[in-house]
Amino acid sequence: MAENIHHQETIPAELLGKRLDQALAEMFPDYSRSRLKEWIVGGNVEINGTVITKAREKVFGGETVEINATIEAEVRFEPQDIPLNIVYEDEDILVINKPADLVVHPGAGNPDGTVLNALLHHCPELEVIPRAGIVHRLDKDTTGLMVVAKTIAAQTNLVDALQAREITREYEAVANGIMTAGGTVDEPIGRHSTKRTHMAVTISGRPSMTHYRIMEKFRLHTRLRLRLETGRTHQIRVHMAHIAHPLVGDPLYGGRPRPPKNATPELLQYLREFKRQALHARMLSLYHPITGQKMTWEADIPDDFVKLVNLLKEDTKLNAEEEY
Repeated sequence: MAENIHHQETIPAELLGKRLDQALAEMFPDYSRSRLKEWIVGGNVEINGTVITKAREKVFGGETVEINATIEAEVRFEPQDIPLNIVYEDEDILVINKPADLVVHPGAGNPDGTVLNALLHHCPELEVIPRAGIVHRLDKDTTGLMVVAKTIAAQTNLVDALQAREITREYEAVANGIMTAGGTVDEPIGRHSTKRTHMAVTISGRPSMTHYRIMEKFRLHTRLRLRLETGRTHQIRVHMAHIAHPLVGDPLYGGRPRPPKNATPELLQYLREFKRQALHARMLSLYHPITGQKMTWEADIPDDFVKLVNLLKEDTKLNAEEEY
């Protein structure tokens, strides 16, 4: 399924001297500048009846611009009846609380059974939106809040807001080790030099920043609240491992379980069985991409995370009593 796009407008006089792609971006804010540039280069834009294929072409104002283009679904993905925990929905966006063990987008090893397939079933019109409206992703076993755009205009604005760092995303995590104070990790992240599925702090990586503060201390673990400035793949997991406090259960960056001395049998067993990173997207705050209204959502930590925290609390309390 494809969406045919047709617009015919007069270029405003105040855009005199602007590049064509810049002028179109101001005239048609529903579309990203990169998409508009693709349409120009692809011969889908006419000025006064003449096809223009140079994005740098200057405009004078008063010309008639006509766009005839098609937005194709990138790949045909099948809708699947997979339950979604929808926290909020209107005609422009929806916010979901993603469970563990659910991949966001189809890829190698996960051709279907993803959030994207579920979204197409819940909202079939997302077929014409790139990535079915997905704006940002969570790792397969990271739980919590994600926003999805239901229109191209909403997606364009949300992507711009992400790039401008106008969307706030806060997480909860349990890290290995005793952390004494909060702080910031400001280290570039890129693909690992030898491990294809891993990311790493590397001088050639993209700028990445994670803020963290301590919520609760246990005997050999720390409960954290974290806020992303950027959104790189595996960012929190890589940054915490980089400062020698990898997340509990992280299969890529966490290493072996690290129980405290004389840990309760229940805690020992649960740490061995906890096979996912203890990371949850707790809070999401943004300005609605169409209305501009400030909106904030919170999602309680899931049951397995709750049990982990409770066992760590119990272990800490029991050992404090024994020491006393």
